[in-house]
Amino acid sequence: MPHIIVIGAGQAGASLTAKLRNLGYEGDITLIGQEPVPPYQRPPLSKAYLLGEMERERLYLRPEQFYADQNITLRLDQTVTAIDANAQTVTVGGDVLAYDELAITTGSTPIHLPDTIGGNLDGVHVVRTLADIDTLEPEFSKGRKVLIVGGGYIGLEAAAVASKLGLDVTLVEMAERILQRVAAPETSDYFRDLHAGHGVKIIEGVGLDHLSGDARVTSATLTNGDTLPVDFVITGIGIRPATALAESAGIVLDNGINTDAQGQTSAPHIWAAGDCASFPYKETRIRLESVPNAIDQAEVVAENMQGAGKDYIATPWFWSDQFDVKLQIAGLNTGYDKVVTRAGDKDGAQSHWYYAGDTLLAVDAMNDARAYMIGKRLIEGGKSPAPDVVANPETDMKALLKT
Repeated sequence: MPHIIVIGAGQAGASLTAKLRNLGYEGDITLIGQEPVPPYQRPPLSKAYLLGEMERERLYLRPEQFYADQNITLRLDQTVTAIDANAQTVTVGGDVLAYDELAITTGSTPIHLPDTIGGNLDGVHVVRTLADIDTLEPEFSKGRKVLIVGGGYIGLEAAAVASKLGLDVTLVEMAERILQRVAAPETSDYFRDLHAGHGVKIIEGVGLDHLSGDARVTSATLTNGDTLPVDFVITGIGIRPATALAESAGIVLDNGINTDAQGQTSAPHIWAAGDCASFPYKETRIRLESVPNAIDQAEVVAENMQGAGKDYIATPWFWSDQFDVKLQIAGLNTGYDKVVTRAGDKDGAQSHWYYAGDTLLAVDAMNDARAYMIGKRLIEGGKSPAPDVVANPETDMKALLKT
């Protein structure tokens, strides 16, 4: 009986194994995860779950019984320690398992603050796993002081939750503005104002110098010399693709695990998908950290494991929830040289449209699902309405889809 092993029981791994059964694959499937719980959704962890609005079981992508019903062997709380690409085996929990095809869907890991600046003190947290949130949740008591390090989406989402729960929130961002790596100044301005309106103190152009405390963090000294009293710290300074296992197996890396357009790595019979994988996109190579990519790429890999020979054509989209604002992003803004703003139909709703010359690249839509959907369809259809047409409030945007 042929055997497919999937290493990494996150969104990509769960999607890949379910797709294999949906395609009619009847061989053995083993899904191996380091965490002691079945595959679950990550986005609600730092929002609905932390707020107490979602039960743990609702996080699970599928009931645990699903895997038994689909004859998928679920090995949880176990770590693969080696891949032997020549022998086509993996070592896990003292067992050596043979595979016919192997998929690496190990995702990514958060970047921690260095121990040398106090990153190892109690009360310093990251936001990535269910265990992280379970450890963090008792810290969220009204009136406590939290420092959030990093003004990307993770840091801003954590700040929004902490503010909602009545904490005293300060966020520091070393770059000159929040969201600098991922968004235009217009989007940064929108979210800076949103957070300020809810009492979040945002300090930009200033980094963390070090944390202090006896065993547990009690203060933070910033690069401008200021020292802040803190009860706990949340770090949101980015993630790295989890590639150590692939690297030790001799698989080629390039901003993650290097795959071709079909998800094949440099090693025969070994594939990769999700946060850990980079792949060809237009004239370049990218790695996408998003749920939609994890699902779509993993499902294409499942098809290709069965001989489909299908290229993965990414259609990037993302989202973020902060306070009462849903940000929806379509496309990739890399290389933009112009941004136009369009007001939405509701108070506070607006969208920012990114252009490179006359080519529409991406859209950030804040509480404007209509602008997001139209922008997404335009980008995926290769259509680029003129920037002044988009900015004109009299323009019937839906009509642009017909041109």
